[in-house]
Amino acid sequence: MALLFFILFFYHIGMDLKQLRISKGLTQTEASKLVNVPLRTYKRIENSGSTDSFKYQNIYEIIHSYKKKKKKIHNDVNYKITIAGIGYVGLSLGVLLSQNNCVTMVDLISEKVDKINQHISPFKDPLIEDYIANKKLTISATMSNSAYQDADIIIIATPTDFDEGSGQFNTHSVEEVIFLVNAINSHALVVIKSTVPIGFTNLMTEKYPHLNIIFSPEFLREGHALYDNLYPSRIIIGANTNNKMAKQFAHLLEQAALNLNKAIYMSPKEAEATKLFSNAYLAMRVAYFNELDSYALSHNLNSENIIKGMSYDPRIGDYYNNPSFGYGGYCLPKDSAQLSSSFVGIANSNLIRALLISNQTRKEFIADKIIEFAFEKTKKNIEDITIGIYKLSMKAGSDNYRSSSSLDVYYLLLEKNIKVIIYDKMYNNSIADFTTFINQSDVIITNRMYKELSPYKVKVFTRDIYKRD
Repeated sequence: MALLFFILFFYHIGMDLKQLRISKGLTQTEASKLVNVPLRTYKRIENSGSTDSFKYQNIYEIIHSYKKKKKKIHNDVNYKITIAGIGYVGLSLGVLLSQNNCVTMVDLISEKVDKINQHISPFKDPLIEDYIANKKLTISATMSNSAYQDADIIIIATPTDFDEGSGQFNTHSVEEVIFLVNAINSHALVVIKSTVPIGFTNLMTEKYPHLNIIFSPEFLREGHALYDNLYPSRIIIGANTNNKMAKQFAHLLEQAALNLNKAIYMSPKEAEATKLFSNAYLAMRVAYFNELDSYALSHNLNSENIIKGMSYDPRIGDYYNNPSFGYGGYCLPKDSAQLSSSFVGIANSNLIRALLISNQTRKEFIADKIIEFAFEKTKKNIEDITIGIYKLSMKAGSDNYRSSSSLDVYYLLLEKNIKVIIYDKMYNNSIADFTTFINQSDVIITNRMYKELSPYKVKVFTRDIYKRD
């Protein structure tokens, strides 16, 4: 009888959940974020009334109790906000906050500044492009440091690349902005959004005791930066206790979010650690499934079947499990390297360090497998084979190939004296015409499968298990 009750209970959820969600005005994406399960898992629950874990019993309850957040209508601009750095982080925050505040973006690159002032996004992000072009935003851009003078809040979102020589982030750009603000506007709240080493915020506070400096990490995906600010997974404020201005900034983020999200307060060092450990965990997950795929590829096993079989365990979950050429992009490689360097002198701290080795090994393994694939498909000598790389970007929906695993594989193939051509409009030495690229390539490699490659998939090498068609 008890078993029958639970079967009927979950059947009731599967039948009624969609209707309930629609009645609450929620999309499936919004509902999945509300109940804190991956979108694919939520869809499976809604469509079939999944019974694979009792932890899903409260989903119906959470959605049933959901009340749409009433957006406060502002007739006046609240704060003057200056943001240093027109990148994914800076611009997504600028667009988000300029709905209700006066935002000025500062950058050293005139092309970015001009595009913002023309209401054009300087990089690919569908929501940012839409908001800048169509929403009523109080946003402008400049190359002048005078934008810092009258600001109530100054957000620093400048790049902090990892310096292999020092084993640390290069924080010069962040320090330059703080130095400048201390000289011309010490009353402003300084919010560091750039990723920094653990302890950096406290160090700056000690160096500039008259400044109110906090750290608020970002958790954004390239190509979805504004979306992730509108629907944040969490809002973290790293500040000393009883910091009223920090709470005001947190309120601005809470107010702009389209999901119900309250800020989590902690010390600056804990917030810095949260950022680095979060990205290292994501890198570890990517590396894990990549190593699984390397084993499967070496033993003629189907990675997709193994991963699918694993993912039904709710402790593992059916998300962030798609094999790739290696983790890449702007955040995961440098944040993992920084965290690894932070463990120097700590015993039994091998896991984080192993991520870096695993990722490099994966790319070398993939390069070798590509050559094997090319030999098998063409039966040509190595000097006669042409390998085409379709898109260098780290993932679909991104126009950034910085620290891309495909780029690293490209260099590894060149080291082996393989002729390689590239089709990527963002890359200077790209083949201009798609048809020419296809015809010249004996085999094509791509980190993520694209529909336009489907007619040629017999000569395509990818480890993407979710985008076969």
